[in-house]
Amino acid sequence: MTLLEYLRLSGRAGTKEGCGDGDCGACTVAIVGEGADGQPHYQAVNSCLIPLGAVVGRQVLTADGITQCTIPKDAFVKEPVTIDKLHPVQSAMVETGGSQCGYCTPGFIMSLFAAYYDGTPDDLSVEGNLCRCTGYLPIRRAARMVAEAAPQDRFAEQLGASSTALLPFAYMTDNNGHSERFYRPTQLAEVLDLLQQHPDATLVAGGTDLGLEMSWHRQHYPILISLEAIAELKQVQHTEASVEIGAAVPLSHIEANLHGIFPAMDEMIHWFAARQVRNRATLGGNIGTASPIGDLPPVLLALDATLKLAGPSGDRTLPLANFFTGYRQTELQPGEVIVSVQIPRGWTAASDRRLTQSYKIGKRGTDDISIVAAAFVVDVDSSNTILHARLGYGGVAATPARATEVEAFLVGKPWNAETIQAAKPLLKEAFTPLTDLRGSADYRKLLVVNLFEKFFVEFP
Repeated sequence: MTLLEYLRLSGRAGTKEGCGDGDCGACTVAIVGEGADGQPHYQAVNSCLIPLGAVVGRQVLTADGITQCTIPKDAFVKEPVTIDKLHPVQSAMVETGGSQCGYCTPGFIMSLFAAYYDGTPDDLSVEGNLCRCTGYLPIRRAARMVAEAAPQDRFAEQLGASSTALLPFAYMTDNNGHSERFYRPTQLAEVLDLLQQHPDATLVAGGTDLGLEMSWHRQHYPILISLEAIAELKQVQHTEASVEIGAAVPLSHIEANLHGIFPAMDEMIHWFAARQVRNRATLGGNIGTASPIGDLPPVLLALDATLKLAGPSGDRTLPLANFFTGYRQTELQPGEVIVSVQIPRGWTAASDRRLTQSYKIGKRGTDDISIVAAAFVVDVDSSNTILHARLGYGGVAATPARATEVEAFLVGKPWNAETIQAAKPLLKEAFTPLTDLRGSADYRKLLVVNLFEKFFVEFP
């Protein structure tokens, strides 16, 4: 069961179900979680994508629970008296006329609610919410109305007293012959033990991919093992040579704490999805699902990332380029877990500058599946000769892949228009993409070529 299903079945029907796949934001709620600064924050999330077990021990707030209710039962009040006072973001939405049919409104309210206590209510705070009738101008006015506020209410006090520690949890039941188990251990060793006991278990971290299968495809998962509380998987380690990012680090943390280190990653995370998804989605999950249209694998391939894996036979490292073996297939052995991703920081020896960027082509700007994603890294020396080239792509093959033959062709040649023109025929034949609803094979082949040429134009 997803959090959204639970809320609606338990009578908390103010939270709406729209698309069921994290695109429209109608189901947005706020949970108290650890922010990128290590402090508790209200985080907007898509309740349609979160398995219910993932919020055990967490504070969850919905649009119909953020009114200011006072006067509890005491010696003078025989029965509790409820006085509804709209939250400031709710009042702002009313005053600006930001709600028409009202269906999307609870999601907008909760996105603005989370941003209100972060001091960031703006257009980006509602980028994951769709409005189909009112139009965005009054909603933007509502965000501006509360932008300068310094919240000092019971929700601010509640947040200040909150803990983000996730305690171990296990749930087991037999429902109409369907056995269900949910485990949330706190040690990596426990995860490995559980995988030995339950080799068919499904691992879940942020749940943004698995939640889609639960919500949209009604997929049943008899045994889930959550990685969200594993401290070993949530570390970010910096050295002069590399950055090591834990597999369970949310993308919103990477976005905030690693900004400027890997520009291609900065760009792709910006277009990856809306804030609700980035608050939950993890780096390890984006790799482990082995989707050919995952947004970050092309970037990591271009950056020569290496995976650290842990299993019953011990730890091992594996270049990401060797990880994907087929459609949704990887080199992960039974009982193994992705622990971290290590990304080198240095340039090629004797290089004078590094050129790097990533691109995502989709039908919408953010929060959409890629038609083609690409990431490039080119190191050149003082004479503009190419010393190192990495061209990573997604959406053009059964797995994320590099254009290795084109990379070899580029090395040793000058970084100029003539070299790019000579590389274009090779790039056009580097992959054999499929035709689907998002784009034809020919269109994808053109994108493979044109995105690289665009890269050259932007970084001559």
